[in-house]
Amino acid sequence: MRRITVFNSISLDGFFTDQKGDMSWAHKNDPQWNDFVAGNARGGSEGLFLFGRVTYQMMASWWPSEQAIQMMPEVANAMNNRPKVVFSRTLEEATWNNTRLVKDDMVGEVQKLKSESGEDIVIFGSGTIVSQLTQEGLIDEYQMVINPIVLGTGRTMFDGVKEKVPLRRTSERTFDNGNVFACYERAA
Repeated sequence: MRRITVFNSISLDGFFTDQKGDMSWAHKNDPQWNDFVAGNARGGSEGLFLFGRVTYQMMASWWPSEQAIQMMPEVANAMNNRPKVVFSRTLEEATWNNTRLVKDDMVGEVQKLKSESGEDIVIFGSGTIVSQLTQEGLIDEYQMVINPIVLGTGRTMFDGVKEKVPLRRTSERTFDNGNVFACYERAA
C-alpha cells in the first residue's frame, strides 16, 4: 500500500498562502536549503504527485521553464518527469508531461491509488485536497517547512476539517535561513 505525504511551506502563523494566494515568501535561494530540496527530489524515481488545479497550473508554468531547469535541475527533472494527477472540475486538459486529469470522485480515486503497489504519493500545495484527504484519514505524513514570517491573514491547508486530527512528530531539522522542517504522522 502506498503512503501519501504532504510537503508544504507554511508561515509561522500557519498559512500556506497569503490572502492573495501568493507563496513567493516561501522561496529561498541559499545553498543549504537548495541541497535539502534537491535531496528530497532525488528520493525515488517513480513517486506520484497529486495536485489541485491552482497548484498544478503554477507548477506546470514554472518547472518546464529554462530558468527552473538551470536553477534547480534535479528538482525540475523530478517535477517534469514523474507521473502526476491533477484533480479539477474546471480544467479542460492537463498538458504537462506525464499528467492525468481526474474530474470527479477525488476521494475514490485517491483510495484506489493508495491501494495500488508502487512508490509513495506526494501532495504539494493544494490546500483543498489536503483538507479533504485529511478529513477522510488518507494522509499518512505531513512534512511542513515553517518559514520565519508572519502573514497575518491567508489560507491554511486545513480549512474545512471538522474534527481534531492528533499527530505525532517523527523528525525535524533547522536551517540557517530560519526554516524549520518538521514531519508529523497521525497519532495512533
